[in-house]
Amino acid sequence: MEYKNYLNKTIQDVKPSGIRRFFDIVAEMDDVISLSIGEPDFKTPWHIRKAGIDSLEGGKTWYSPNRGFDKLRREISGFASRKYDLQYDPDTEVLVTVGGSEALDVAIRCMVNPGDEVLIHQPSFVCYEPLTLMSGAVPVIINTKEENSFRLTPQELEASITDKTKLLILSYPNNPTGAVMRKADLEALSEVIIRHDLLVISDEIYSELTYNGSHVSIASLEGMRERTVVINGFSKAFAMTGWRLGYALGPSEILAMMTKLHQYGIMSSPTVSQYAAIEALRNGDKDIEKMRSEYEMRRRFVVGSFNSMGLTCFEPNGAFYAFPCIKSTGLSSEEFCTRLLNSKKVAIVPGNAFGECGEGFVRVSYSYSLKHLNEAVSRIKEFLEEL
Repeated sequence: MEYKNYLNKTIQDVKPSGIRRFFDIVAEMDDVISLSIGEPDFKTPWHIRKAGIDSLEGGKTWYSPNRGFDKLRREISGFASRKYDLQYDPDTEVLVTVGGSEALDVAIRCMVNPGDEVLIHQPSFVCYEPLTLMSGAVPVIINTKEENSFRLTPQELEASITDKTKLLILSYPNNPTGAVMRKADLEALSEVIIRHDLLVISDEIYSELTYNGSHVSIASLEGMRERTVVINGFSKAFAMTGWRLGYALGPSEILAMMTKLHQYGIMSSPTVSQYAAIEALRNGDKDIEKMRSEYEMRRRFVVGSFNSMGLTCFEPNGAFYAFPCIKSTGLSSEEFCTRLLNSKKVAIVPGNAFGECGEGFVRVSYSYSLKHLNEAVSRIKEFLEEL
């Protein structure tokens, strides 16, 4: 049977994730040190796990409301207020989702129509372009540059806007580069966004992993709240990747449409995860600080190590990734990662997995123990010496 004649052509044409391709290769090899997946090596803090366990032991296994439990939505609203100066009504402007990934998918599909253009700055996380394509919209790629610390500039944004542009997907702190946008950077962008009457999806999943300053949400700036949906979640800040819980914040009119799509496609987020998340938001600030401090130490070690090897690495001020330049080796990103994996059994991700402008770079996750990182760095150094 020729299934390609029956299956959705748009989805058939979407390329598989470059991250997962390397992850699958690693899974078939022994004794590989992997720095390829952006997953905290910390366990979910015990008091958060216990809240989930207690909910199960108490028999709290029923469906939650479509938007998420009222207690959780109020905790999310309070967290956004005290952390980022964002004010959202928990009854109408907060939606709890199955990870930040579902929130992104639902937001894109509710905010565009077929043929609308969606601006996506790259290098960036691998899902934005495929989700845009699968929504029927048209992705327009903006290549950011190392000399600008991979920040999106107002000039680059302005040059990419057409009469079909509807939406900008903004992703800072950035995966894979670790770049951040400070308040002045965002203010300059907001002037362009407002002038052209664009909508924004701001993926802020790494907001709590910001170094050398605090995270600023573009939605907190004048004129931006009404046109922005903020995406966040629990995976990175609270080491809760497997709990699959995220959320969206935004104007009630947009959130109502997102809730409708979530209602029919998902119904509700996992009950046990929601009870754990309530505890995380109420009593997890010290856990965040502890993990961020550990990441900060690893960040300094990894960036310093690459620079000392001769692989220049701009300083990432957010997330838990370094994005060193490997152009001096004469190898492509794919060649570098493949040869490193085969000869030294160290797995990292080619930069071009995050967009064509990522060619000449590699993504290295430092969400691993210092011992793990030290061994990986030693092997990479050996690899370079043997080239």
